[in-house]
Amino acid sequence: MCRNIRTLHNFEPPATTDEVDAAALQYVRKIAGAAKPSQANAEVFERAVAAVAEATRELLDGLTTTAPPKDREVEAAKARARAELRYAR
Repeated sequence: MCRNIRTLHNFEPPATTDEVDAAALQYVRKIAGAAKPSQANAEVFERAVAAVAEATRELLDGLTTTAPPKDREVEAAKARARAELRYAR
């Protein structure tokens, strides 16, 4: 599950709220060991996702770098090229 969590720091445009929330959800799913919580655990699961998302936003807001921001389209093209090599038959 955590393979879907992507680097969010130092991109132009910056990470969106949806991207941060998706990463938080994937993290909590991995830790909990379940893609969807039971009804009994739904509330604590959602609180954990919100807490992780807030911590992620705080981290991203506080990080600094001197490196130029990466272009999302260029990085996506690189990832597609790596996947083609990895999964070529």
